[in-house]
Amino acid sequence: MPIKIIEGLPVRERLQKENVYTIEAKRAHTQDIRPLRILILNLMPKKEETELHLLRLLGNSPLQVDIDFMYMTTHQSRNTPTSHLQKYYHTLDEVHDRRYDGMIVTGAPVETLDFEQVNYIEELRDIVEWSETHVFSRFFICWGAQFALNYYYGIEKSLLPSKLFGIFDYDNLMPTHPLMRGFDDTYHVPQSRHTQVDRIAIKNAETIDILSSHPTFGPDILCTKDQRNLFIFGHLEYERNTLKNEYDRDCEAGHEIALPHNYFPEDDPSADPVFNWKSHGHLLFGNWINETYQNTYYDLSELE
Repeated sequence: MPIKIIEGLPVRERLQKENVYTIEAKRAHTQDIRPLRILILNLMPKKEETELHLLRLLGNSPLQVDIDFMYMTTHQSRNTPTSHLQKYYHTLDEVHDRRYDGMIVTGAPVETLDFEQVNYIEELRDIVEWSETHVFSRFFICWGAQFALNYYYGIEKSLLPSKLFGIFDYDNLMPTHPLMRGFDDTYHVPQSRHTQVDRIAIKNAETIDILSSHPTFGPDILCTKDQRNLFIFGHLEYERNTLKNEYDRDCEAGHEIALPHNYFPEDDPSADPVFNWKSHGHLLFGNWINETYQNTYYDLSELE
């Protein structure tokens, strides 16, 4: 949200250079405020768990945010009752004539498959194509980000030698960027993935800014220069025990799984994990909401 200041306050120019939004009283009195409309395409198997993760972050805002959920009609969910989807979610056909300020596309447990092997890939492409004229800003997470980079830029993904699993320190490469406002120089990111994207192709994409990176594992947060597409490979939306639950699930299933890196104190899986990425999750989602609010059209019918 912008801060209202007295007309002509000298520090306003410096604040503007730091991308801190200000508004003078005269303009503030003429503004109309409306809720932000956000669409969440939830591709995760445990829909309700992901709903909780995202809504906690989206709800930490002084703005009213109106949420719609969407699901894929070409995929049968095995972990969420159809009755839940039919009651609380929408299909593309149902929202086709609506317009949104923002859309979030979650990760999905299909990353080891080629894109063409994903049974709902064509429907997903249709949704992203539709969003170009019906959504102002998009936020792609984990596999959703890998898909979007392939969709927009043809960037490929590849299997890692072993699962990237745990908490890793990433460097803030663009601290003055509006989406990185408030981030520390180095911050913690939960990762849980088997694949990576082509780093050279990302660097060669002229319309992409790399906002954060790891010296070994490469970029994590990216966005287009117009800030209308945000991509993150990590999971700042995860809660304290999310990686623990993944680890316990795989152990119980008899899968070979290493301890999450830098997660359990002294690598003791019986100890409570330290929740050391929470504030940056709120920062990223708060910054995205703020940027969307500042830049979207008041009248969403102007989207083309």
